[in-house]
Amino acid sequence: MRLRKKYWARPELEASHIVRTDQYDHKGNWSEEFKNENEIHLELGCGKGSFIAEKSRQNSNVNFVGIDLKDEVLVFALRKVIEVREVKAEQNINVRLMPLNIMFIDDVFAKDEISRIYINFCNPWPKERHNKRRLTHTKFLINYKKFLKVGSEVWFKTDDTDLFEDSVEYFKQCGFEILFLTYDLHKSDFKENVITEYEAKFASIGKKAMFLQARLIKER
Repeated sequence: MRLRKKYWARPELEASHIVRTDQYDHKGNWSEEFKNENEIHLELGCGKGSFIAEKSRQNSNVNFVGIDLKDEVLVFALRKVIEVREVKAEQNINVRLMPLNIMFIDDVFAKDEISRIYINFCNPWPKERHNKRRLTHTKFLINYKKFLKVGSEVWFKTDDTDLFEDSVEYFKQCGFEILFLTYDLHKSDFKENVITEYEAKFASIGKKAMFLQARLIKER
């Protein structure tokens, strides 16, 4: 779906202390940005922000970074974070958002800087010639390993069976072990799920969410 350009989105993002548009300047120094040494968790494709807003509210001792490609989407994530977290003026909170093409993500984070990645309902790119665009493809996983600590986890949710089953193999090929896997997250015994906007919409019509946790056990 093509988004209509919102020319007011970038100025609103740049006016917020929660948003970083100078993201390449922080590589290796994100703890200074957050003013603490807490773990940093990364959401790839944060959409309209309900997941990162709630997850950060529940985990005040963890720092969160949310990435999305489009200003037109990220501006709504910013508003959601401000609403859920009741952010006042220049109040420092445990969330940063940034516009970024994920292809360049290893230019933003340094070795061992990230402790967990969340990937929620990314584009399944079903055509074989497009598979390398999947955020769980080995091409991307190899990139993530440049800044993920050994022992860190990737939490992945999707409603696409082909993507899910292919992703299990991608993770295994790249030195991850599968810790937890379910084809029906909402009926599983997993207790830490935070429902995204997209997830709530399709759950209301009976579609299942698939979920896995994968842990990095090999650096290379």
